[in-house]
Amino acid sequence: MNKLSVIWSFIGRHKYWVVTVIFLLIIGVFDENSLIRRFEHRREIHALKTEIERYRQRYEEDSKMLKEITGNKDALEKVARERYLMKQENEDIFVFQKDTEKE
Repeated sequence: MNKLSVIWSFIGRHKYWVVTVIFLLIIGVFDENSLIRRFEHRREIHALKTEIERYRQRYEEDSKMLKEITGNKDALEKVARERYLMKQENEDIFVFQKDTEKE
């Protein structure tokens, strides 16, 4: 019973500090919206924003290419030859690949 009275007297003398420490632990660590989780969510949001920006740039490039392809027959033929390895009947295609095997 002596230890319990010592604890209660400590809490009675330092009640504001005890409440402040408990509050900071709850807010900083244990709560569903803790500071740790807020930092994790902020990092995730930043990563998603960079991914959105990358897709936006890719969309703009693809839209530009689509407008060019639909308006110009030569551009359509160029894309078909480069990307899809299409050819005219009297042509041969040579595809060069880099050696990926490291020695």
